[in-house]
Amino acid sequence: MKLQRLTLLRPNMGDYRSTDGLPPLSLAILAARTPKDVEVTFYDDKVEVIPESDKPDMVALTVETFTAHRAYQLAKRYRDKGVTVVMGGYHPTFLPEEALQHADAIVVGDAEGSWEQLLEDFRNDRMQQTYSGGNSRPIKDFVIDRSIFKGKKYPPVELVQYGRGCRFACDFCSIRTFYQDNIRQRDPESVAEELSGISRNRLIFFVDDNLFNSVKALTALLDAITPLRRRWSCQISIDVAKDEKLLDRMAEAGCVFALVGFESLSELNLRQMGKRWNKVAGDYLSVVQKFHQRGIAIYGTFVFGYDADTAETIQQSLDFAMDAKLEIANFNPLTPTPGSKLYNRLSEEGRLLFPEWWTDKTYHYGDPIFAPREMTATEFSEKCFDAKKAFYSWKSIVSRVLGSNAGFDPFRTSMVGLANVISRKEIYRKQHRLLGE
Repeated sequence: MKLQRLTLLRPNMGDYRSTDGLPPLSLAILAARTPKDVEVTFYDDKVEVIPESDKPDMVALTVETFTAHRAYQLAKRYRDKGVTVVMGGYHPTFLPEEALQHADAIVVGDAEGSWEQLLEDFRNDRMQQTYSGGNSRPIKDFVIDRSIFKGKKYPPVELVQYGRGCRFACDFCSIRTFYQDNIRQRDPESVAEELSGISRNRLIFFVDDNLFNSVKALTALLDAITPLRRRWSCQISIDVAKDEKLLDRMAEAGCVFALVGFESLSELNLRQMGKRWNKVAGDYLSVVQKFHQRGIAIYGTFVFGYDADTAETIQQSLDFAMDAKLEIANFNPLTPTPGSKLYNRLSEEGRLLFPEWWTDKTYHYGDPIFAPREMTATEFSEKCFDAKKAFYSWKSIVSRVLGSNAGFDPFRTSMVGLANVISRKEIYRKQHRLLGE
């Protein structure tokens, strides 16, 4: 079969545009690994309207659980026109049979290697339904084509990846299911080379699920990028704060922002979610101070809905985030996703209110997906939303951005301010919205 035109597509949660969309690296990787004689077009449903007239030979969608409903809608649009549909990402990996109801083929796991085979098979009229990626393959031939992002309305942030996988297996997270025990890093020098080609007026964000998978690996990266004098952000486990010399090295290497999963103030909840190690670096306030003393702003995340949670514990988390002057925070109602131990446990306990919430036509974003132990489902949903509204009130934003304990830095402060405004806007835009709407 001919393959002259390929569309790469990232669906949104619904048919609307967002302001928090960041360029999807996975599709830039696919673009770079596609034969040069194929015309590649990329559409991002989060920031632009997908033209009804688009009719390539093949369309490939990266699908997350929250975007599955919209992805299936878009897939039908293309299949009705005779276009071959391919899906990949976390959701098709965990629910391949469901995804294959809406796609001609799926890629399970990482796409490197299997993507090239899929395209070759398509051209030779022998395409299979399922292709398995190399989730244990060393990342030696990492290539990316950022040209597909040109002209898109993204925040001034550039995404970079050092490694894949995480050494922890938290109850609510599906990362370990996706990668198992495989933790892989790129050559640090190749990362430094990539950073050298990115505009200096962009904030670098390492998308690794945990940048701190070992002291050796993180130190190697810091050694490679420190001479570049770039400003960057990352997601990192809280135990990095136990090693203050490593924190010093991060600051020296240009870290200005770190996403840290505090998750809960309750010891019982931390034990249930498999994060008892969260306190190895000391109490949360001292952890925040260690980051702030080095000029590193914090994006703190919290999850609510574990068995020890009440309306009071949610308020306590909000109070901590305010008192500690976290620059950004997310107060997430616990979301059981396929592939996580949490989903399996709640399903076995019969506590799921929306067993297939991602395609349930009655589920609205922010609705309680399961029945909490110590609150009614309605109270749980309302308290989570109340925490978000309070943290992102205009008064709170001004106080935290201008009064940051990390000190004043024009670049970091402007990025923090922008992130707060975007977060506030998206909180109200998404709440109570039907998925796929």
